[in-house]
Amino acid sequence: MALLELKNVSRHFGGVRAVDGLDLAIEPGQIFGLIGPNGSGKSTTVNLISGLFPLTAGSIVFQNEDLAKLPTHLRLQTGIARTFQNIRLFGQLTVWQNLWVAQNSPADRAKRGFFARWLGGQSGVREEISQLLEFSGLAHKQDELAANLAFGEQRRLELARALATRPTLIMLDEPAAGMNTEEIGQLRERILKIRTQGTTVLLVEHVMELVMGVTDRIAVLNFGQKIAEGTPAEIQADVAVRKAYLGGDA
Repeated sequence: MALLELKNVSRHFGGVRAVDGLDLAIEPGQIFGLIGPNGSGKSTTVNLISGLFPLTAGSIVFQNEDLAKLPTHLRLQTGIARTFQNIRLFGQLTVWQNLWVAQNSPADRAKRGFFARWLGGQSGVREEISQLLEFSGLAHKQDELAANLAFGEQRRLELARALATRPTLIMLDEPAAGMNTEEIGQLRERILKIRTQGTTVLLVEHVMELVMGVTDRIAVLNFGQKIAEGTPAEIQADVAVRKAYLGGDA
């Protein structure tokens, strides 16, 4: 049974059909890629799943729950987390604090207010943050303001902050943007590790080397519609995909 299922999902902005009749099914434990040219509807799809945009038509079901009437914060509580194309950290909080405020267990949510969580927080909170700092290679920067980090470090912190919510599904919206070859290689290893830890991944990305190297299955969007879906090998061999996106001859 699919962890996440989109059925006939559409989002129209006036006369613009940003997403048009999209069907997707992501299985538990998959790394699922979503690719396509700029403006093809990839980020809009992520925004629909996370609740930033309402649906024009269709349905989104996550773990057998219809998300249509759930606001963004409740979708987070069901186990959906994301990163953004444009980094959205709390710049005037430290690295450690950015991770702390993101924690999302029932015990965390039951403790209202700063002091209740700080003084009576869940057992193991600091250990969990230490693990995320180690995972992201930011342990030595834990007391730095997020705004003062280098670009690649901010990318790693945003990923760690999303993981701090303990998601079942994490959506990564162009996480390799602005990274060099070494950083992309490190990102690849982190994405694979996320999956081994039991989290399903939806990866929106333009860096084809990364997409083809980590995904189990890929869907291709063009002008808001899905034009192909399959394994990385099948997508690379698809004539319509090469014509629309990958740059090969039709």
